[in-house]
Amino acid sequence: MYTTLFWVIIAILVADFALGAYLDYLNNSQVSEALPEEVKDLYDAEAYKKQQQYFLANKKFGMVSGLFSFVVMMSMFFLFGFAFVDNMARGCSENAIWVALIFFGILFIGNEILSLPFSFYRTFKIEERFGFNKMTPALFAADTVKGWLLTAVLGGGIIALLMLIYQYTGAYFWLIAWGVMSFISIFMMMFYSNLIVPLFNKQTPLEEGELRTAIQDFCSKVGFALDDLYVIDGSKRTTKANAYFTGLGSKKRIVLYDTLMNTLTTEEIVAVLSHEIGHYKHKHTLLMLLISILNTGVMLYLLSLALGTPESGNEALAQALGSSNPSFHLGVIVFGILYTPISTVLGVFLNCLSRRNEYQADQFAKDNGMGDALCSALKKLSVSTLTNLNPHKAYVFFHFSHPTLIQRLSNLNDRIIR
Repeated sequence: MYTTLFWVIIAILVADFALGAYLDYLNNSQVSEALPEEVKDLYDAEAYKKQQQYFLANKKFGMVSGLFSFVVMMSMFFLFGFAFVDNMARGCSENAIWVALIFFGILFIGNEILSLPFSFYRTFKIEERFGFNKMTPALFAADTVKGWLLTAVLGGGIIALLMLIYQYTGAYFWLIAWGVMSFISIFMMMFYSNLIVPLFNKQTPLEEGELRTAIQDFCSKVGFALDDLYVIDGSKRTTKANAYFTGLGSKKRIVLYDTLMNTLTTEEIVAVLSHEIGHYKHKHTLLMLLISILNTGVMLYLLSLALGTPESGNEALAQALGSSNPSFHLGVIVFGILYTPISTVLGVFLNCLSRRNEYQADQFAKDNGMGDALCSALKKLSVSTLTNLNPHKAYVFFHFSHPTLIQRLSNLNDRIIR
């Protein structure tokens, strides 16, 4: 039962896969034994060779895992796998919400079983080979189980809540659902570090000393009120260094990975944090949140048009998956794929906006005397993570939320490369 909508879905999936494969091909063509002139002080010949090997190992892995996922998806459509899972779920309950939860639960478990070997290989083969992995199999298993439980509780709860709203609010479904999802987004942004992170990592207040004093002095200098400054034990999973800013208003928090403190000097860490404070000063976090909320509203409105009413549903969406029973969960699957072109365009726009924000945050650091230290920190972080130094421009345009290292260094040194 191959309908017109079915072939539209297949065309979207094939086009999306082809675009990704072409961008990967372009990016792979940039591999070169010659070290870019701008960063010749970063690597010696042997270290640069290692960086190129890491890049190629990840690209080969990405190609294999991506092709596998594409074949599985095509099989689900051409063999009417979604209809089969739908029938299984309907055999377990007559309640629409439970049917949806069982349906998505089966898909989630199936996906996790198929993707788990890839995740294990990447962690214990690729990351281990290049000296990044610090996880033990026991920790990997614990993280996996916790992730499953968190997905079941949060994901299942959100699905059930959306279905309740859909069943009882009719034409106002998208509007009420938008309000609920917006509340959840803001709540998670404010309390993610307090509620979710502790399930996986230990966070401790940064102890008194040279680093804390330097950070507090800089915050005072730029008028940034900071009460919560924490260190997270990222080293139990990886050697890669990181830091992030989270929260809004009085709930804002800066979190440093302990690996960052082992990689950078005090001045360089302050420079990295000055960049994060720059995001706050330019209201980038708030802007991206508002755009995300707006996108959610548009998406829910279009979803409500596609689903129709709870009484009649949309038979075309169900038939595209080989089923004769319209339902919320089948409609969501089809809509998610039909939304892919919009999502791709929106993703490109958000990446462009994010890269602009990164330049502004870098400039904030530079304007406050941290330009040289930030350049030094970016170089060290690039070396410690074996960052690809020469990605293709098209790949950057579609996929990068941050400018490349060379672009950021050039911009900080007033040599604009965009």
